[in-house]
Amino acid sequence: MIHPCQTGVRDPNAADGTRILVNRLWPRGLSKERAKINYWAKTIAPSAELRQWYGHDPEKWEQFTAKYAAELDSNAESITELLVHFNDKHVTLLFSSREARLNNVYALKEYLEASRSV
Repeated sequence: MIHPCQTGVRDPNAADGTRILVNRLWPRGLSKERAKINYWAKTIAPSAELRQWYGHDPEKWEQFTAKYAAELDSNAESITELLVHFNDKHVTLLFSSREARLNNVYALKEYLEASRSV
């Protein structure tokens, strides 16, 4: 089961399972010790161009998810590397966006579930 979670919102706990950060940049103000990240999936995060274009505009959400899915489709190596870390029953995908729902982690979760990768 995949659980999206915003970094810094709560402390890590045992129920998180494998903790995977899906950001190209490390979240500002978050120490690696406190974050307790098992894997940093920076190569699976959306491109800078896509993030800047999207800008967390809710009206662009569907276009964003389609464009991000196209990026993921062309990044099979990173998807395979990511899935290696899904050996636990629970995986927590972490993000640092202020947008709590319309962000890359939710788009990635939908992509993985739709492709039946998880």
